[in-house]
Amino acid sequence: QVQLVESGGGLVQAGESLRLSCAASGRAFTSKTMGWYRQAPGKEREFVASISWSLGRTYVLDVVKGRFTVSGESAKNTVYLQMNSLNPEDTAVYYCVADENEDGLPEIWDYWGQGTQVTVSS
Repeated sequence: QVQLVESGGGLVQAGESLRLSCAASGRAFTSKTMGWYRQAPGKEREFVASISWSLGRTYVLDVVKGRFTVSGESAKNTVYLQMNSLNPEDTAVYYCVADENEDGLPEIWDYWGQGTQVTVSS
């Protein structure tokens, strides 16, 4: 079994930054893609960003482009989300995801983390 553990969430003021981290543990596996989703109160879960090790590219939600950056270390099955210029609309639970089969953007991810809360006050 593979577990994804997120860290780095918290309460910040508008305009500040946070860096989320996610590391995989459990049985040995090789991720091809890792990324982040978020779910705000009363809203559906949405894709935020991901990185494909095999394709060497990233995917980022349009509304956060220029503010959020996804990066990671494939050998360590670790992914990060640097979030700058945060605003209250970014308040959500952020979930780490990983897939060991898809090279690009999976429709269904193999693994999900438990989530970390990000709250941005105005």
